[in-house]
Amino acid sequence: MTTINPLFSRRQLLKNAAAGALLAGVSGLPFSGRVEVLGDDKPDDAKKEYPPGRYVDIHTHLGRTWNTTEILTAKDLLKWMDENDIAQSVVLPLVSPESSSYPLTPDFVLEETKDHRDRLIPFCCIDPRTSFQGGKEGLAGMLKDYRDRGCKGFGEHKTGIAMDDPRNLLVYETCGEVGLPVLFHTDTIRNVDAPGLPILEKVLKKLPQTTFIAHANGWWASISGDVTEQAQLSSYPKGPVVPGGAIDRIMDECPNIYGDLSAGSGANAIMRDLEFGREFLLRRADRLLFGTDYLTPGQDVPQLTLYRQLELPDDVQAKIFRDNARKLLNI
Repeated sequence: MTTINPLFSRRQLLKNAAAGALLAGVSGLPFSGRVEVLGDDKPDDAKKEYPPGRYVDIHTHLGRTWNTTEILTAKDLLKWMDENDIAQSVVLPLVSPESSSYPLTPDFVLEETKDHRDRLIPFCCIDPRTSFQGGKEGLAGMLKDYRDRGCKGFGEHKTGIAMDDPRNLLVYETCGEVGLPVLFHTDTIRNVDAPGLPILEKVLKKLPQTTFIAHANGWWASISGDVTEQAQLSSYPKGPVVPGGAIDRIMDECPNIYGDLSAGSGANAIMRDLEFGREFLLRRADRLLFGTDYLTPGQDVPQLTLYRQLELPDDVQAKIFRDNARKLLNI
């Protein structure tokens, strides 16, 4: 990182930064664009040092997720991150029986990430059907404990009940009060909604203090305005996107929702209609989060090639690839 004498002019600072960017382009090396400025006008983001890498991945798992996949260790994940220019990754537990073949608890995630917290960011999760004591206060105590031990969010919330089940609503509300964004999976089995996502919209408006991160087929199929059948919420639709999808409507009306671009569902939403997909990324750049759903060694990850061909502006790349996640999670 370059240290600038405060006696230098602002114009000289910008010239130096531009020169750094040019040299990076010639050499092929990454250029962060951040310089350390001495004095009272030092920008907030210049105060933080991050591991090198182009991306923050909002969605990964450790351990063995399915009985058809292999165990992914922290060492494996970090090696894969280094190979793919990923600076930091969120590691999500899976505690609901509908979420995975094997339970991956928050305590497991905290233990596996404890030596790598600069790069591996733990989330916590509690199934709303859990037999916790003390009602909302008891739930809040559990969440605060996880938060105080290092968890930066709640999820992957992947439970086999309706999106607006009262038990879900209690979790969402309490997460908002504790300050944990909720990363949820929605399809025709988990956090069930209807075509057009009316239940999600109702929840978002009912709980404006809670931040939600939307993931999976039910959400990403709804990028298109032609979703009319329940079964479509578990599909990977092909062909051109029809304007007027629920996602744009909900993002217009609800500032507390972000989109997790991970997994086959997130990649498919952009790849099925690259022209619409690129415009969507530009339009929603402030509310989208790069992710992969990497969970087993050797897994194919279409996101890593997809975004190279879209030629997004640098400022849009910075927001989607890393800055939105860091701001949202306060990391």
